[in-house]
Amino acid sequence: MDLESDIQMNLQNIQERIQRACLQVGRDPAEIRLLLATKTVPLSKIDIAIQEGYALLGENKVQEALAKFGSRLNDAHIERHFIGHVQTNKVNQVLRFATCIQSVDRLKLAQKLDNRLRNEGRTLDVYVQVNTSQEESKFGIIPDRALSLMEAINGMEGLHLKGLMTIGLFSRDADKVRACFQTLRMLKDEAVYAHLLDEENYVLSMGMSHDLEIAIEEGANLIRVGTAIFGKRKYDDTYYWNENLDVQ
Repeated sequence: MDLESDIQMNLQNIQERIQRACLQVGRDPAEIRLLLATKTVPLSKIDIAIQEGYALLGENKVQEALAKFGSRLNDAHIERHFIGHVQTNKVNQVLRFATCIQSVDRLKLAQKLDNRLRNEGRTLDVYVQVNTSQEESKFGIIPDRALSLMEAINGMEGLHLKGLMTIGLFSRDADKVRACFQTLRMLKDEAVYAHLLDEENYVLSMGMSHDLEIAIEEGANLIRVGTAIFGKRKYDDTYYWNENLDVQ
């Protein structure tokens, strides 16, 4: 089987997994958006998925994203979400690439993004990243501080807060993974009650190749899948989320 057929089949398999997970809890599969996590994935593979109608992409590394998409940043039909840790000294570079940043996790970063965007006379959609597993090796604001960050972002002209993002615990214990997603869902409920998120138009970005079913069962409406579509990478996913490594 050739590369194109492989990716087409993998996309079909993911859609079938989404449908089964939704059926399990009585949700409409149409509610679930699929983001293609394209870190380390060459354009030759990405283009196959785009041709299949998948144009929501997520990158983790600024330099890689700019190298891959630098000549295609004006492709209006492609959504380019940044899902990796944003260093404050990389804000200008991220804003050259991203149509949305899912990983806003601290006030200093939000302020710097807002200042830059206001100077440029534009706005950007953002999500707050929450460290629901409270692991030291992961980025994200701790749950107890998430609402105050969301409130601050809602007071900024350059940022439009659209949702929440988390990375579930890397564990074979489904109950522990589920608890991470339940924490994010409860935070969403609190944010909606406090009018920090739109009750009808919020995003819960959670769930990846190995845990998307649990995430969907717990309310995810955007899942981020890379390995199950494009194949295994040189490094496992923990490499890209480790606070002690140079993830930029």
